Amino acid sequence: MDKFVVAPHFRLHEWVAEEKGYFAAEGLDYEFRETMDSQASQGHHIGNKVGAYQTFEKGRECNVSGACHWTVNVAASNGHGKLYSECYSVSPAGVFVPADSKIKTPADLRGVPISVGFQSGSHYATIQALEQYMPITDMEMSFNDGLLFARMEALVDGRTPACSAFSGPYYFLEQLGFRKVIDTTFMMASMITGEPDPADVRKYFRALRRAQHDIDLRPELYTRYYKKEFPARFHGVMDTRRWGPGERIVFEPYSKEIFEDTFKWVGEREIFGNASMGHGRYEDAIFSVAAE
Repeated sequence: MDKFVVAPHFRLHEWVAEEKGYFAAEGLDYEFRETMDSQASQGHHIGNKVGAYQTFEKGRECNVSGACHWTVNVAASNGHGKLYSECYSVSPAGVFVPADSKIKTPADLRGVPISVGFQSGSHYATIQALEQYMPITDMEMSFNDGLLFARMEALVDGRTPACSAFSGPYYFLEQLGFRKVIDTTFMMASMITGEPDPADVRKYFRALRRAQHDIDLRPELYTRYYKKEFPARFHGVMDTRRWGPGERIVFEPYSKEIFEDTFKWVGEREIFGNASMGHGRYEDAIFSVAAE
């Protein structure tokens, strides 16, 4: 049987669990794979209109990976993996602008290009937050910069007037003095890829639960791990002592009600256009973990 593949994805948990030996302590036969290489900038720039959903279509390189719950919902409905329904995450996020920007309020973002990831958390979350201020037809989502780090770099380099950020880039933009115009905190879910042993999936999440306790108790001990995935050009400026813990795993079910409400929300906003969103059936989308 192939080893269970563990890969960090913008959050601290996998790094902490590896450092503390929690995966090994659970008896997980695994490979720890760093898919976001800060030195080589691997994975930082993946192109226009290539977002979280497209990476699931292509196939991810680990057995469990995270993304916004909207994308995991639709991707699982299209057979690109199975949604792990025993927990979800909440990630602080926001739309940022330069400190001297004329954009002062969310309403000022009407018609302003906002750099987001195509069919990724930033895309959905920005719509969700701004709907309080304007119709979706007045929002201008820009997909030119790709995923998280590329969007952050575009804002820092002055190539975009506003961008959505979460995780390390969220804290880095705050550190540099960029201004958050609106909070867009959103839910994330886990996708199971391949056919891992359900017992291994349980071991993996038990290790992450222990890591969550450590992060809750002493976040300042672990924020240094953000550097592992950050573009190397910023390492000399980053002061991760000032940063927060980012994504938090909530060990409560991602229920059928949440799934169905989310699927409906995405469909009503036509985020996938004429493309199929899949079956939208909770029972067929989730990964079944038998009780021990």
